[in-house]
Order: sequence, then C-alpha cells, then structure tokens
Amino acid sequence: MIRHPAVSGRFYPSDANSLAEEVKLHTKQSAENKSSKKIRAVGIVSPHAGFMYCGDVAGAVYSKIEIPSTIILMGPNHTGFGEKVSVMTEGTWQMPQGDIEIDHQLADAICRASATAKKDNKAHQKEHSIETQLPFLQFYRDKFKIVPICMMRLGLDECEEISHSIVKAVEQTRRSVLIVASSDMTHHETHESASKKDKNAINQILQLDARGLYNTVQDKAISMCGVNPTTIMLMCACKMGAKEALLVKYMTSGEVSGDMDHVVGYAGVIVK
Repeated sequence: MIRHPAVSGRFYPSDANSLAEEVKLHTKQSAENKSSKKIRAVGIVSPHAGFMYCGDVAGAVYSKIEIPSTIILMGPNHTGFGEKVSVMTEGTWQMPQGDIEIDHQLADAICRASATAKKDNKAHQKEHSIETQLPFLQFYRDKFKIVPICMMRLGLDECEEISHSIVKAVEQTRRSVLIVASSDMTHHETHESASKKDKNAINQILQLDARGLYNTVQDKAISMCGVNPTTIMLMCACKMGAKEALLVKYMTSGEVSGDMDHVVGYAGVIVK
C-alpha cells in the first residue's frame, strides 16, 4: 500500500530541494541551537496548516526535540472518510523527500489492544493533518517509521481507551516513541478572541490535564480541531511518566496574512 501526498504543492513545496529550504526557513538553524541539547520529548502538539502560516510554530517545536526511530502521529479527520479511529497498519507514505515506512508491528498491536481503533486506509488518503508533520521530521532524521492514526470526534472514555491501548502496545513492542498530536487551535475568529480562547486550552495542556483540556474546549466552544489527538497524547504521556509541558510558540495566521479579523491559532507544545 502506497499513500501518495495529498497536499504537496499546496501546503508545502512538492520539490524536495524547495521543501528542504522551506522547512529550513521555519526551523532554528543558529549555531547556538545546533550546540544546545535536544529535548527527549514524550509527546508534542504541532499545527497542520500551510507552512507559510504555521511553519514557524511547527519548526520551533521540531528544532528542539530528539526524533526517535518510531513516531506515532495522531491527527483529526477533516474528510469524514474511513473509520472513527483509523490506523494505517502497513505500507509506505510517499513524500517529496523520500518514502516513510509504517511500523506495522506497533500499528497492529494498537489495533489488537483497542476496541475503538480499526485498521483503515481510507481516512488517510486525502487527510493533511498527519502529512504536514512529515517534512519537519524528515528534516531532522533520515530514517524513521510511523504509525498514522486519524480520528473523528470522540468521547472522553474513548480517548482514555485508546490511550491505554497505545501505551500497552508501546510496552509490548518495546518501542521508544514520540507521540505527535497534530492540531490547529481556534478557527475563524478575531486575533484577540482566538488568542484569549486558546490560552485557556493551552493552560490545560501545560498542566498535563487531558480531561481538563477536553472539557475546556467543549465548555468554552473552542474550535480546536485536534482536541482528541491532544487529549490522547496527554493521557499517554502521563502514563509514560511525563512531568512537564512547555509552550514553545503561539501565533495566529493573522500575524502572517495581516487579516486580524478571521484567524486560525497555532500552538507548539513539548511534553517531557
């Protein structure tokens, strides 16, 4: 099974060299950063819009962390295709900078452990939330494997069940993993409104409070598309011994486009 890029040439350049230059623009390339020690993260939150809008946030996160040999990538399902929680368990993701293999053993183990997560390819074919993370990962590591998990809206109990399944599968397969939660924050509000709402959600993430995040997003009507991936990532991270979360960067699309009346918020967080 080969999964072809869905947003290459739109969200990011389709040419490998141009893409490398684009990612480089959005990452910290100073001598000081190169000599600084990378953070061994358990999980991160990273946005998934076009690189011109959110690349500085994603780049700020990825430039600070170690990239292990296996990455579990969770993103929201924007297309409506596929299962409620779709795990692509075998095959290759084709990208401009090279193909990326799926860690089929870990992906299979997650599906075996979970009553909610199902083997499914359809949800991934046109979805951009996971794909947009890959150029940043490839910039910092040549070879790694992924477990792509795409999800629709879930209840808190379902998030908890999936987190247990992921942690169990990681322990069974003895993998050293990074768990990426792909999410944009508030959509289509003013810069002032989005920033205020997003601060409420980010505070819950920084407290490592998965249920608090989930409830805050619901109670305050925050249009955070990746609230479920982020909730599950936090649940997994706490089970895996994470003690701290760091806000690396927050901005809105208005700071790039100049349109402060209809923005999307972007947050980059490291959980360690």
